[in-house]
Amino acid sequence: MPDTTDWKQKYRDSLREMEALERSWRQVEQALRRLVGRLCAAGMGVNPDLDLELQSLAAANRRSAPADELEILAGTLTTTIVAVDAVAPVGPGIPAPAPLRWESTCAAVLVILQSLKDAGAGDQPLEQLMGRLPGATTDAMLAGIVTGTADLIRAHHEASARERLKSASFLSDLTARLGEMTLYLTESGLASRASFDDTAGLDSGVMSNVRELSAEVNAATELAALQSLVSARLESVTRQMSVFREREETRRREQASRTAHMHERIEELEREAEDLYRKLDHEKHGARVDALTRLANRRCFDERIAREIGVHSRADAPRVMLIWDIDDFKSINDRFGHRAGDRVLQSVANCFASGLRAEDFVARIGGEEFVILTSGLTADAALAVANELRSSVQALRFHFRGTPVRVTVSCGITQLQAGDTPGSAFDRADAALYRAKREGKNLCIAA
Repeated sequence: MPDTTDWKQKYRDSLREMEALERSWRQVEQALRRLVGRLCAAGMGVNPDLDLELQSLAAANRRSAPADELEILAGTLTTTIVAVDAVAPVGPGIPAPAPLRWESTCAAVLVILQSLKDAGAGDQPLEQLMGRLPGATTDAMLAGIVTGTADLIRAHHEASARERLKSASFLSDLTARLGEMTLYLTESGLASRASFDDTAGLDSGVMSNVRELSAEVNAATELAALQSLVSARLESVTRQMSVFREREETRRREQASRTAHMHERIEELEREAEDLYRKLDHEKHGARVDALTRLANRRCFDERIAREIGVHSRADAPRVMLIWDIDDFKSINDRFGHRAGDRVLQSVANCFASGLRAEDFVARIGGEEFVILTSGLTADAALAVANELRSSVQALRFHFRGTPVRVTVSCGITQLQAGDTPGSAFDRADAALYRAKREGKNLCIAA
């Protein structure tokens, strides 16, 4: 029974996690809709026909129109853009889109795509969209990428809904089986009670016959009469014993049948539980989120740094890796216990996540080690950001068992270079981190 209750709790937790994931995708959808609205506003004033299409798309976006309607509008918008560009391409007299605004829009779309990638939503279509993004030089091309991103979000949302329904169905089936076990225990209890009542009745009947027989023996004056009385009483006791044995045998058979049926149900439940254990174990190893801090985990970081190095080889924007380590973390665990250490890890993780830009990446890659990847910052600019984060962690206030605990972090920084591999970049940042530790800790040093 406790194991079954644990499974029930685990699936409730699973439902809550999927509901949280659904809320997250709704937020992404809202961000996409805001992005579509801003793109429509940015494209106004180029051509009257184009303005009408943009107004229709913006109106549908504001009332949260379904994806199929938005897809139709995006198609007509693309056709109009192509027609307008063929007749009157952007040139003198027509203001071109501001480069900074265009780059910001592309960066926002890239952040959304990377969030989808980290969540494992349609790897192949995502790779295609991310590959098309650097070459998107017109509104029509970017609109196609945004539409594809919206399709992926919808598909991922539908998959999450299906998983939630499957979990709810399993939980319902599990509840029904628990009801069967409860009924079995109730019937067993009732059978035991009936057996107790019958035994008490038999005891009372036999004792009553014995008392009456004793009284009749004392009052009898003739041997023949005495023999008749004794015979009658013994026959009554024999009947009572026979009825009792019949009832006990019936209860025994019913109990044996219920027990055999319950054994079958429990064996079936155990087989399903083993299947679920294997499935959960597979999902656990395939997850990309650290369970304690809710940051990306080491597997996600390995995938991200490989992608960042690939992008760095094709782009001019600098990329920087920052490796962090909590100073003297082992002593915190040793003095106050692992629960205190977990609280420190969670607080430091929140401090990092809240102090970074949306396009930056942060992961927990080991026990007390974290890594941050930034884009568009030089090593010197990243060093300034790192010192701000270091100061934020130092300002955290911890008290365990009434004792104040000072928490600090050290950081090693390196800028990605041409010809880098994930290992070579990591080794440089790790060497800088080692220097920070050696020179007194609570430091940030650039390689």
